[in-house]
Amino acid sequence: MNTRKLIAVAAASLAAISSTQADWPQWRGPGGQGVADSSNVPTEWSETKNVAWRTNLPGRGWSSPLVIGNQVWVTAAHETLASEEETKERLKANTGGQPLVVLSEVRINAICIDKESGKIVKNIEVLRKKDPQWVHKTNSYASPTPIIEGGKMYFQNGSYGTACLEMKSGKVLWRNQDLWVMHENGPGGSPTIWNDLLIFHMDGSDNQFIAAINKNTGKVVWKAIRSGKMHDNPQLKKAYGTPVIAKIRGRDVVVSPAANWVYGYDPATGEELWKVEYGSLGFSIVPKPVIGKGMIYIGTSYMRPQLLGIDVTKAKPEIAWACKRSVPAISSPLLVGNELYFVSDSGGMVTCLDAKTGKEQWRERIGGNHGASPTLVGGRLLFHSKEGETVALKPGREFQVLTRNKLDGQHHASAAVSDDALYLRTEKAIYKISE
Repeated sequence: MNTRKLIAVAAASLAAISSTQADWPQWRGPGGQGVADSSNVPTEWSETKNVAWRTNLPGRGWSSPLVIGNQVWVTAAHETLASEEETKERLKANTGGQPLVVLSEVRINAICIDKESGKIVKNIEVLRKKDPQWVHKTNSYASPTPIIEGGKMYFQNGSYGTACLEMKSGKVLWRNQDLWVMHENGPGGSPTIWNDLLIFHMDGSDNQFIAAINKNTGKVVWKAIRSGKMHDNPQLKKAYGTPVIAKIRGRDVVVSPAANWVYGYDPATGEELWKVEYGSLGFSIVPKPVIGKGMIYIGTSYMRPQLLGIDVTKAKPEIAWACKRSVPAISSPLLVGNELYFVSDSGGMVTCLDAKTGKEQWRERIGGNHGASPTLVGGRLLFHSKEGETVALKPGREFQVLTRNKLDGQHHASAAVSDDALYLRTEKAIYKISE
């Protein structure tokens, strides 16, 4: 099958998944790309309009909601503050010089909410860590989003540990807290699944690698050390990325963004297949890669953020174009048709590019500060700001604002969609938005 046909088949498969599946089992949905085009969620909402329920959440976290059957799941951390003396000692080791929360213990819980009533029906401790690494004040100990498959939920919270929860019984089947790196600001990446493997990143300031754990036993199957040359400064070696499984030139490949490089690995063995350098100005990578149009779209995050279009139809992937204007360091891009959309971290500048060429179609300000990744819902582009506002835009090569909707609280978590309902998490509560 030629490259054009492979791309068409992959696009059709992604569209079929996005339009037929009511569950939302991972960060950015069934296809991992933030697409729920068939859903008919309300066009307008507020604290008093089109809110089916609002449930206050115990603990703290920025992980995105997951929806399976009649259940909605989120994670949250319960934190025990360190003493003043412990805090002073721990802050001496803070090489990043960032404002921190220092704890003596953290517990990470999985919270199950009834999809119809909004009632919390389960609150299960999954991971516990004594003297955990600090996190930046804008991060949380429950920022990574788990992934659900076959009645089990898989957690990966960086150096705080990995675990598997049997959702029906509420029993933790296994834990693995053997893998460790110095995150500096806390973990941020989420895991993915390929066959029997749970695959995730561990890119710290001290060590940088990608790992795969057997999802049935919790045992490490392979580790791949990052091979690309990086900056001498340890602070510029860390990353918080999420791997994506993509079909490239007829085979499954783990697309893995790290500091300075994006890698392609064999998911079965961890063998490095290729790598593409984007330079020493890309580190602390956060955005999730987007796949389509024979391209991989990568955000290089901090220092001087760029959005790269990488052509993967060639024997060796290469950068086809780079966009340097108003590129976010945190949120992921959104691919809809032939256009690619993204919003800047501060000021809310939304950009529309031609996905194949990288040519700018428009760049307009919607306002606000943004960390959550945008979502395509029912033919609308939804951008969720830290100020609690969701701005809906019309897809296409002309800028058009459709609605502005406001909730009380900050949006750091990305949205989830199931049937004709939108699930939004703020720092205190989760909302079900439906007629």
